[in-house]
Amino acid sequence: MKKGKRRILIIGGAGFIGSNITDVHLGRGDSVTVLDNLCRTGSRLNLARLKEKHGRVTLLKADIIKDSKVLDSAARGMEIIYHFAGQVAVTRSVADPRHDFMTNALGTFNVLEAIRRRNPEALLLYSSTMRVYGKMAGEKACRSGDRYFFPAYRRGIPEGRALDFHTPYACSKGAADQYVLDYSRTYGLRTVVFRQSCIYGPGQFAIEDHGWVAWFLASALLDRPMRIFGDGRQVRDILYISDLVRAYEQAVRFSAAAAGRVYNIGGGPGNALSLREMLSLLGNIVGKRLRVTYRGWRPGDTRFFVSDISNASQELRWRPAVSIRKGLALTMDWMRENLPLFRKYSGR
Repeated sequence: MKKGKRRILIIGGAGFIGSNITDVHLGRGDSVTVLDNLCRTGSRLNLARLKEKHGRVTLLKADIIKDSKVLDSAARGMEIIYHFAGQVAVTRSVADPRHDFMTNALGTFNVLEAIRRRNPEALLLYSSTMRVYGKMAGEKACRSGDRYFFPAYRRGIPEGRALDFHTPYACSKGAADQYVLDYSRTYGLRTVVFRQSCIYGPGQFAIEDHGWVAWFLASALLDRPMRIFGDGRQVRDILYISDLVRAYEQAVRFSAAAAGRVYNIGGGPGNALSLREMLSLLGNIVGKRLRVTYRGWRPGDTRFFVSDISNASQELRWRPAVSIRKGLALTMDWMRENLPLFRKYSGR
């Protein structure tokens, strides 16, 4: 991504991913506006960290569900707009599907309409999820040691895999995902969708239902019990936050080719492991036996998801650079430095 002062709007810019993107753009001297309702755990702490590092952060405290006039005003004149705001927990979507729909589906619709009305030349980058592919129940899950795999997807799940929304969360994010793509087809907006796998790293104040890597790390450090839903052999690819930030940078760099496209973004086969393998790795890192219990499978859980990142590699010239061990070590160092915060906030 070239240097130079550009006008950037980061919706959800005080959250985990958003604050890391904000940090990079502020460091490059861009004119950055953060639009956030500050409802997420850790958002105010992330914002304070950004202010301490960069001196000042322009914040619009607003809600994408109801503050359409603020969105309209914020979108004007922006070159790049990131959309990270959303409801992120599957269990909360099941307990309160209306809030989930309003935040993810209607909120994203409001963002798109603001751009269509006020700034159709802007580049919009939207953070979607691998959950849009559903449980993939039709695929045969084979077992090898402590992990499952799908024989038909040795390179991971490609973007061409049929969507199969399962749980209200997948429905709301999937609807938003499709709206973002269709606003490129129908209205000619310059939109890019990232269907992200499991992202982790500094700035993430995880809960049990979302951000499982950070949740496991914090639980291991604080000697808290961990619950595994399913048998622990389910496999995910994990991606360190700096690698995700680079993927967004590359999408901006190659925006002429990326506009209107969707990319699976995750660690890929080289950064995939099962929950059991993660527990073993963490036990070795902290030097103690972890307290783990097993429960039944949750709605929407799949035994295997690894991103096929071939398209991102070819079209965006991007691949993960941070190994699992290095990423976990960097995240653990940050958590140790902020352990009092995790004692206070972890679990909310």
